[in-house]
Amino acid sequence: MLDPQLIRNNLDEVAEKLARRGFVVEQEQLQKLETARKQCQTETQQLQNERNSSAKEIGKAKAAGKDISELLANVADSGEQLKALESKLNDIQEQLNNILMGMPNIPHSTVPSGRTEDDNEEQRRWGTPANLTFEPKDHVDLGTNLGLFDFETAAKITGTRFSLMRGSLARLHRALVQFMLDLHTEEHGYLEVNVPFLVNADSLKGTGQLPKFAEDLFYIPEQDYYLIPTAEVPVTNIVRNTILNIEDLPVKFVAHTPCFRSEAGNYGKDTRGMIRQHQFEKVEMVQLVKPENSYTALEELTNNAETILQKLELPYRVVTLCTGDLGFSAAKTYDLEVWLPGQQKYREISSCSNFEDFQARRMKARWRSPDIKKPQLLHTVNGSGLAVGRTLVAVMENYQDENGKIAIPKVLQSYMGGKEFLA
Repeated sequence: MLDPQLIRNNLDEVAEKLARRGFVVEQEQLQKLETARKQCQTETQQLQNERNSSAKEIGKAKAAGKDISELLANVADSGEQLKALESKLNDIQEQLNNILMGMPNIPHSTVPSGRTEDDNEEQRRWGTPANLTFEPKDHVDLGTNLGLFDFETAAKITGTRFSLMRGSLARLHRALVQFMLDLHTEEHGYLEVNVPFLVNADSLKGTGQLPKFAEDLFYIPEQDYYLIPTAEVPVTNIVRNTILNIEDLPVKFVAHTPCFRSEAGNYGKDTRGMIRQHQFEKVEMVQLVKPENSYTALEELTNNAETILQKLELPYRVVTLCTGDLGFSAAKTYDLEVWLPGQQKYREISSCSNFEDFQARRMKARWRSPDIKKPQLLHTVNGSGLAVGRTLVAVMENYQDENGKIAIPKVLQSYMGGKEFLA
């Protein structure tokens, strides 16, 4: 959530910056509600002061043995007025909060302006896509031909947009998870956490998925829980309603979880294979840092994700998302896109974002320093390191030969019992 004080004092500037991402601020309604809030707050304070004065008069009159019935009647009347004013003030504040909760984050000044993914800016590339002498197969044909993928049985068990892996492919998927976790914990300094896969509404509000993106979530009404769309939600909410000490920072968490998404806004898109499913797995990195360090943390976290791709020897590129492609809560995002020979293009495999204090304000996640009297809001940074299914797809397609045989990357062979090829 944006700083209400910033919106009150610089509404035109906020509206101008959010217009870069195509968002129209309800300026007239905000100003109307803010005027009503100020007036109601002033009246409430005046009435409270009058009641306090009346209470003192009652005390004096009672001590002097005077009749206080009229004074008591006035206090009772003002009490009813005060209740009505407080109710009105709460209603106005709720309306303001509803508008604020629907406003996205302000893009960082370095974020390129644009409307769609075509306007994203490429930052760099690593590796060169192999110049294959044969027509590459996609991961669906490769896995199905080897008897390792079974989408039909998955559809029988559940429905579309689910997958079933067998044998060495299932093991390779597990090996990728272990490899990513080992690298992030042993070399990049992250603390591994194991978190719930079900969360409450407050957690989703804290990271920005609710109320705006309710249709993208799987909801269990009987328990009032939601299946997590990403580990970002439970991991970041570890510090909800928490004040960290300066010596605790930065906090660096990593977690492996399944993720569940309804893909409501992507109906009919990427329905083949594992690219866009209702259930998938990710290894997620989260950093909680002091505000002045968050953009350094974003670069570090992005490099941590890149290291996975480099060690797997998968060609990729890094792009900065434009304002129109930026996520709701993000101030700046880098997407890592891996080369897929079966599609002959780069596809997203990780998004690394700085949310500045947008999530922390919702979560009341703060830090304290002996030099600062009042606790300050944290900055939150996170990114996939990496999406496991898409990494599996990239390995299959980039390590295939003309006969459909799939080699196992060297860094994964120790996790695969020394095997060099999928069987």
